[in-house]
Amino acid sequence: MILQRTLARAHRVAGIGLRTGLPTSVVLSPAPADSGRRFLVGGVVVPADVDHVVDATLATTLGVGEVRVALVEHLLAATVGAGIDNIDVIVEGDELPILDGAALGWIGALAQAGVRTLPVPARTWTVDRPVRVEQGGSWAELHPCRALEVDVRVDFPHPSIGAQRWSGIVDGSFASELGWARTFGFRRDAERLLALGIARGASLENTVVYDESGPMNQGGIRASDEVARHKALDAVGDLALVPGRPLVKLVAHRGGHALHHALLRAVRSL
Repeated sequence: MILQRTLARAHRVAGIGLRTGLPTSVVLSPAPADSGRRFLVGGVVVPADVDHVVDATLATTLGVGEVRVALVEHLLAATVGAGIDNIDVIVEGDELPILDGAALGWIGALAQAGVRTLPVPARTWTVDRPVRVEQGGSWAELHPCRALEVDVRVDFPHPSIGAQRWSGIVDGSFASELGWARTFGFRRDAERLLALGIARGASLENTVVYDESGPMNQGGIRASDEVARHKALDAVGDLALVPGRPLVKLVAHRGGHALHHALLRAVRSL
């Protein structure tokens, strides 16, 4: 029997927000059995649940009433990779720190907080038949599975990216397989995103930025398929928006947050 897990102690993480560029911090805290993953913003509890998704522009944003918390997917992915079922995330501000643009900072923070096993069986969720959604030229499917498996395919008209694919089981190898893959963007989009006020914290320290000739970051990319791996990381984080441990196979072609959310809502409607 697999038992539920939470943190052993509280741990604070500070950084800057991707959208605002302003300082922001969170306290990762233990939570009781069956409470799930929760964000506490100004005393308001915002569950990590697809029913509370209010925006999918560049990141997953959750909300309750007027309260918002953005960029939750990297931390949520890290909790899935670490097998953390219950966690309270106390947020100072309205978004999580971007850290290095991947999940390594969150993986390290969870490790420093430690793990405590709870005497309650872990909850899981799956589907009993394939579920598919399509949006334009993008599509995603969920299939029954005995583990969490992800098969992500991307295709960007850029000579340094093109068609990429990452496929694998998400387990104890999450940190080495996906956790280091950074968010990415294109220099040509920078002015538009800044004008919208949603990327003021983006920099070469936390984002792989591509210009016409390739990645602008010193040292380049961490792997030839880093874009596909980051998309897989994002997908794992979005799958955490259904309570319990996901036991499904996700296949996504040119996916993104909005497509993932639509797929989870389709599961909810079954």
